[in-house]
Amino acid sequence: MKSLQTLLVLGLLSSFQLTNAQFTDDINSNRPGRSMMAFSVGKSVFQTETGINYVNENHNTLDYKASGFMAEFDLRWGLFFEQLELIGEFQYQNDSYTSDIIDKNRSALKKTLFGAKYLVYDPFKNYEEKPNLYSWKANHRFKWRQMIPAVAVYGGVNLNFSDNPFNFAPVDIEEPKISPKAMLIAQNHFGSRWVLVTNIAYNKIGTDFASIDYILTLTRGFNKQWSGFIENQGFMGDYYSDGVFRMGAAYLFNKDMQIDASIGKNLKGTPNLFTGGIGFSWRFTKNYKEVKIEKDNGSKMDKKMKKKGEKEAKKRKDAVEE
Repeated sequence: MKSLQTLLVLGLLSSFQLTNAQFTDDINSNRPGRSMMAFSVGKSVFQTETGINYVNENHNTLDYKASGFMAEFDLRWGLFFEQLELIGEFQYQNDSYTSDIIDKNRSALKKTLFGAKYLVYDPFKNYEEKPNLYSWKANHRFKWRQMIPAVAVYGGVNLNFSDNPFNFAPVDIEEPKISPKAMLIAQNHFGSRWVLVTNIAYNKIGTDFASIDYILTLTRGFNKQWSGFIENQGFMGDYYSDGVFRMGAAYLFNKDMQIDASIGKNLKGTPNLFTGGIGFSWRFTKNYKEVKIEKDNGSKMDKKMKKKGEKEAKKRKDAVEE
């Protein structure tokens, strides 16, 4: 989850000259929300994010009901560069489907997606915000720079090698085996406690199942261990369009482990969806090599004032010696 720990670490990094490192002191998980954050886990870091959810579905028009569970398993691996991350996403659903004429069990890999994300712009890089020693108001006023987000791009491939009963398409429409996905990711940090992540995606490009999707996730850190989120996800496709709202919380168990819980509800009744689940995130950092961070030497004005001070000190020393 986009937790308080991430905010604090990134805030500290903004006071240094070199901020290419994506690695944070505490685990930085996308869970329990569904959005993907702009920053990666860090070069050579391996991270897993898993969850189990109760799923309840009923359709007002087709008059059916379904309930069961959905398992989620995401793999994140920082590779080659600090800004690059490889990602594997898997969803498996198993439920009991009941209508007036059918009573059956459904099970399938609902989603198999492999992709890569790359951070193209980091507003914290080479930026130092110095406190105003003479004005409390200046230090606490709204800073327009917060409106500038970190930006990443994502490209991936959906794989479907089995019949998928969860795609909402007519039975005579077959889902393609391979389809691409592209996404733009933006991440804003408002102060030390709030993070807004925006995902805009074009999924299953060039197929009958193509859709334009978005996710907006707002996260707040309450203290060093606890954080909460609210989220809105939208789907706009030919076979399925909907809006889903979620909320939940995450607890930092230790610097490499996080547990979470969330619930979600959609807007429409065709079908009506409810989900509730728990999750666990863990990262492996043994192979990570810390990126050396060098402190900034200061602004041009600081250097000028320092040089002026050194000259004045030299003049006083020369006057005393004379």
